[in-house]
Amino acid sequence: EKVQFILVQSSAASRLIYLMAGEVAAAEVTGVKNLSSAEAAAEEEKLRLLREAVHALPVNAVKDLWSIGACVRCIFRLFGLHELMCSHPSLSISKWCDILEDVMRKKDGEFNEQSHQERSRETNFCKICLGILQFLYYDDTGTLVKKYSADDFAVVISEPVKQQYQQIESFSLEVSLPSAVTENDQAVWLYMKNKYRHELWFQEKAECQFISTKDILKLLVINPSQRLLGVKSTQSSFRVRLTYSHSDALSRDDVQEGNGGNKRRKTGFTGDLKTTGESVTPHVESFDSHIVDGDGLTKVCPKEAQDLSCNNLMAQLDKVGKPCSLTIHCCRSSTYIGGRYLKYSRNVSQTRWVIDDERMGEASVEEIIGGAILPIFQGDNYKFHAAGREDIDVRMLGTGRPFLVEIQNARQVPSEALIKEIEKKINSLESQYVQVKNLRAVGSQGWDLMREGEAEKQKQYAALVWISRPVSDEDLQTISSLKELKVAQKTPIRVLHRRSPLEREKTIHWMQVERVSGSSQYLLLHLCTQAGTYIKEFVHGDFGRTQPSIGSILGCRTEILQLDVTDVKMDCFQEE
Repeated sequence: EKVQFILVQSSAASRLIYLMAGEVAAAEVTGVKNLSSAEAAAEEEKLRLLREAVHALPVNAVKDLWSIGACVRCIFRLFGLHELMCSHPSLSISKWCDILEDVMRKKDGEFNEQSHQERSRETNFCKICLGILQFLYYDDTGTLVKKYSADDFAVVISEPVKQQYQQIESFSLEVSLPSAVTENDQAVWLYMKNKYRHELWFQEKAECQFISTKDILKLLVINPSQRLLGVKSTQSSFRVRLTYSHSDALSRDDVQEGNGGNKRRKTGFTGDLKTTGESVTPHVESFDSHIVDGDGLTKVCPKEAQDLSCNNLMAQLDKVGKPCSLTIHCCRSSTYIGGRYLKYSRNVSQTRWVIDDERMGEASVEEIIGGAILPIFQGDNYKFHAAGREDIDVRMLGTGRPFLVEIQNARQVPSEALIKEIEKKINSLESQYVQVKNLRAVGSQGWDLMREGEAEKQKQYAALVWISRPVSDEDLQTISSLKELKVAQKTPIRVLHRRSPLEREKTIHWMQVERVSGSSQYLLLHLCTQAGTYIKEFVHGDFGRTQPSIGSILGCRTEILQLDVTDVKMDCFQEE
């Protein structure tokens, strides 16, 4: 059980209780947690090295940082002790205070010991990092939360991952901080440089390194998080983002931007957010002329800020009076399922089609396929992408049309066998409007497969055509003899309201014609065309906007009654 501190009147008694707490914390590290003798010895050696490093710190500078409200982790990072600090993720912040104060007191008997109880209150947050390195924050419910060690905070990070995502191979940790934290880092560093730049300890070590709040936070929690999740942190399609925000800081940002201040990159975290590739290696910065802001951007330091007095520093640090709010968001980059679909109905659109709140058609390919895939993947949403489209009254036959379903933030990644079950489920639907084939999981390279040959792909069609006079053998011969026919098509009237009024040249590679038995004015037209050709307009001419057309070639009126796509010649998602 944790020791509960009791505030007593006697300073000697208070000191005794304080030392007992330090001994308990040390015991937690060196023996109680079922450590082997070798492990305990290793921990003791780490603590010895830590004490030696702390012993080398300048007392006057440590006292200075205490006085301005710095937490112990900020003090350690400002002196470049981040590696030692990150090697002890199980140590609580009270233990860090014990070590620092104990060493400082031995060096300077007049070291001003603040009340341990006062410093450890949850509301007493660091003026520099705004509680971030103390693991002190407001959660989504507005409750003030404090975690005592990096290990404890890593549990908070890992819990939503374990609860929502059963399969991850790695993760990328991203951190977003309000600009107030960066401004505080900058102000404290400039203050220290102005005051201690002539001292040897500053010139030898502190002058060459500065670890930002953002980077030290990542360093503190990355290893414990890796242990808890059982996977490595690297550039990954699965991202865990810690977003710290502050109402006071936001209002100041608005004022700054309104006055023409530095513009900062927007970093909204959506299902389609791209990986920033942030490394867990600390970002070492010299703050002579610039600073890295909360989004990882370089920010120029104004010349007039180079000379910062203690009063000015305190005014800067007192601008924000409470800890930040923290939101933890987990997101997997889009997962793609590819295949080919066949559409057998002339009353099913490719995507959901609504006009004036009225649905067009009985269903859509998008909803039938996406609706079957999304629940299995437990994603937030999905997007449907296809290699071209057919009109609602056009069937898609033959080998089918290539498509991709993009699942956003999938919490499950089904096996190949389960994906085949999804294919069977779609194909066994009672409506039989749509079927799929060759369904498979693909990476982002699915886009490359879709784009390969996109401009060069050919499509084959079968059209039932009516002409205003009887069909002759000469008509059949005339049409079938045309090869690589160049056609100029202006944007069809039927789509002119949503597409640019352009003229496009397309190629009709070949055509074959069959008579329809029992009628002299109907024919079945088979043709292979360049992708993007408007087939309906090629048949009837669109009031002369397509030249030549079947009507102009035959010298009579022609109308298209039915149209089927019989083949989309692309290599992607074929039978393996």
